[in-house]
Amino acid sequence: MEKKNYDKWMQEIIEKNQELEIVPTLLLHTCCAPCSSAVIERLSKYFRITVFYYNPNIEPLEEYMKRKEEQKRFLSEVTTPYPINFLDCDYEHEEFIQLSKGLENEKEGGPRCLKCYRLRLLKTALKAQEFHFDYFGTSLTVSPYKNARALNQIGEELQKKFNVKYLYSDFKKRNGYKRSIELSKDYHLYRQDYCGCSFSKAQREQEKKNDT
Repeated sequence: MEKKNYDKWMQEIIEKNQELEIVPTLLLHTCCAPCSSAVIERLSKYFRITVFYYNPNIEPLEEYMKRKEEQKRFLSEVTTPYPINFLDCDYEHEEFIQLSKGLENEKEGGPRCLKCYRLRLLKTALKAQEFHFDYFGTSLTVSPYKNARALNQIGEELQKKFNVKYLYSDFKKRNGYKRSIELSKDYHLYRQDYCGCSFSKAQREQEKKNDT
């Protein structure tokens, strides 16, 4: 099966909108400030962005709040061609707990993560439809630990279901992840060492023990 170039698809979307001389609105789901940094830098010239912080997987609550406040701080400090808005929502951690039942021992990147991707993208698509955004998307594809193909397939499915255009992406391309690390240093952003859920945290702690 031919591997799809989602970064190229995104560039084609951007170029088409530029030809039409329009700057569409984008509801961008973000998981944290570091991952969003390079994504916002790349997209802010072409979209009017609203950052959507919906991450019910993150725990404990103190960690969730810390990441959210760091996301808001970054948005208050970064300079972009168009103002960036922030859309908050309820924590809804129980939603993640329910979908994880029976999958607690799966390794990161497995079936539990795929369900988590879907949960967060579904909420983003629903909000994009509710508030009449032109596009919805996610910063998750900037991470080399996330399955960009699966994320884009879910986004494409939700695009058809809710009639809101999905912004295909693979933000790790063109040194996106490297750039996120550089921007994190520039803005002194808090970088966590686990994805967010208690399961990924336990896995990360075990990996640290194995390295010692």
